[in-house]
Amino acid sequence: MKHDYDVLVVGGVGIDTIVRVPALPLPLADSIHVGPVRDYVAHTGNGVALASHALGLRTKLVDFIGADAQAELIHARYRDTGLDFSYIVHPSGTRRSVNLVDPSGRRLSLYDGRHPHELRMDSAFYLPFLRRARHAHFSIMNWARDLYEDARALGVTVSTDLHDWDGASDYHRDFALQSDLVFVSTAALGGRHEQVMRAILEQGRAQTVVAMAGDQGSYLLRRGDSAPRYMGCAQLGRTIVDSNGAGDAYVSGFLYGHFNGMGSDACMRLGAVAGAYACGIEGTAEGFLTRGQLLDYAATAAL
Repeated sequence: MKHDYDVLVVGGVGIDTIVRVPALPLPLADSIHVGPVRDYVAHTGNGVALASHALGLRTKLVDFIGADAQAELIHARYRDTGLDFSYIVHPSGTRRSVNLVDPSGRRLSLYDGRHPHELRMDSAFYLPFLRRARHAHFSIMNWARDLYEDARALGVTVSTDLHDWDGASDYHRDFALQSDLVFVSTAALGGRHEQVMRAILEQGRAQTVVAMAGDQGSYLLRRGDSAPRYMGCAQLGRTIVDSNGAGDAYVSGFLYGHFNGMGSDACMRLGAVAGAYACGIEGTAEGFLTRGQLLDYAATAAL
């Protein structure tokens, strides 16, 4: 079957307000002087979509946004980049977050999802795009869980990023168990990443689970593997300024390798390079590697 899109990204665009703070946690004080506070088009689906688009993957993004000043920033960014974006306007507005970033690039994100829990996307809107997709990446928006049945019926494989799931919260479980390829952060797993990865494989439909551990590298476990594979953090010789968006960039690099039939180690290497590169750029999703740059870095980077 001919597909118009390599990847359909479902949900996950909003605005990040980035505040660079002297330290995390912040001291208790009435006022703290900081550098320039900036707004960026951001959030996880946006990061995966823009990074995939920059790598030459045919990418489509669908989501809910508002009719507000934040939405205008999104429209302007996508006009500039040429990202294919279709959306439904909802009166609750465009999602936002305030991210506090310390001098080492670590962050604390204060997330305002604002869309009501009962919000649902009409199948008449998304099905024409899902039918034309080779693969879909579902952001963990509550309404996105309803698209799994249609994706399976159409034979469209699905990936998702569970972010800082603790391995127990029910909200993430549908995404964990219904996706074919699962990404998760080790941040809230307390050293239990292998246990959680195995549970996803044993209880769900995933063939591969990737646990991203930031500057400690990443782990990959496939169905039937006796132990996880490990890949270190890529050393690109770039100053680390902001870890916002590194996980999304990792996902896009990994998917690029996956779509091109590369093995697990090569996919992890591409993900590590893309993630490390993102840490050298201020903001959440302000710059991405092209396909040629990704492959060049992957050929020479130390891990």
